[in-house]
Amino acid sequence: MNGLGFYRGRDSKFNARPTRCRQGVTHHSAMESARCDELHVLQAGELIRDLEAHPQPRFDLEVNGVHVTRYLADFAYVDVETGERRVEDVKGFRTAEYQLKAKLMKACLGIEIQEVRKVRGRR
Repeated sequence: MNGLGFYRGRDSKFNARPTRCRQGVTHHSAMESARCDELHVLQAGELIRDLEAHPQPRFDLEVNGVHVTRYLADFAYVDVETGERRVEDVKGFRTAEYQLKAKLMKACLGIEIQEVRKVRGRR
């Protein structure tokens, strides 16, 4: 096992392979790993701060006091220019489950997930 508890050597549904970024963090895919490298460059340039990969705690999504699901973002950080906390998800494919969780994040917590569909330097 390589740090991601869910990966046990089998093929993933979308052919993603766990990949380490330059900082040594294991990510779910090469695209996510490349985005992490980009974000670290932005942080070094002081355009963002407080970068977290797979931020904890996870976002609990409740409707009328009933726990519906939990969302784990790929990245969270603060945009230095605006002071806003941003939540990102790297997406090669948008599943119905993800689309529902994105809507729940907006409705329940007022957080709009920024989707990253293309990444420079993708390995």
